[in-house]
Amino acid sequence: MASKTINPTRMELTRLKGRLRTAVRGHRLLKDKRDELMRQFFVVVRENKELRMKVEKGLEEANRAMGVASSVMSPEMLQQALLYPKQSATLDMTFKNIMSVNVPVYAFHTKNEDESSIYPYGFAQTSGELDDALGALASVFQDMLELAQAEKKTQLLASEIEKTRRRVNALEYVMIPEMEKNIKYISMKLEENDRATKVRLMKVKDMVLKDAHEFEA
Repeated sequence: MASKTINPTRMELTRLKGRLRTAVRGHRLLKDKRDELMRQFFVVVRENKELRMKVEKGLEEANRAMGVASSVMSPEMLQQALLYPKQSATLDMTFKNIMSVNVPVYAFHTKNEDESSIYPYGFAQTSGELDDALGALASVFQDMLELAQAEKKTQLLASEIEKTRRRVNALEYVMIPEMEKNIKYISMKLEENDRATKVRLMKVKDMVLKDAHEFEA
């Protein structure tokens, strides 16, 4: 049933038809946006899975090397070796727009006090296993950054997909059917009014003709 507050006039009918055209066009655009977001989402999910496997493998290697280094070095010596890093790091974040979603893009930069070495210690009292552990961590760090970026991108795209899905459903199952029902209701009312007006006009015409015949008689 149409809304009880609707005004069954031709002006309202024209207004509703305009709103319906806009809603149908918006529904089509939102569905296209949802489909493209889902395509992008599945691409990122695949990237995320590959990066996670790569990062987990790299961290396992680094952890294994650090375990070996810990077994051949005393805790005090290990702590002293890592106490004063030579390398400083900065993280820059920009944004990339994907279907109206601003996803972060991370850029990691390092700077060494001694450009010839990333290791914050001398080699006399440390083991080669510690070198291996730090080298493994350094090599996996960029992948960890890309993984963090991919996971954030996945979260943002999933959130936008859900918002877009709700809007599509609201238009498809609530707003558009309601407007169509109201348009049908107004059209029926206007047709009824037209028929009633025609009947009244016919009656007036008959009365006028009857009066004219009586006057002539």
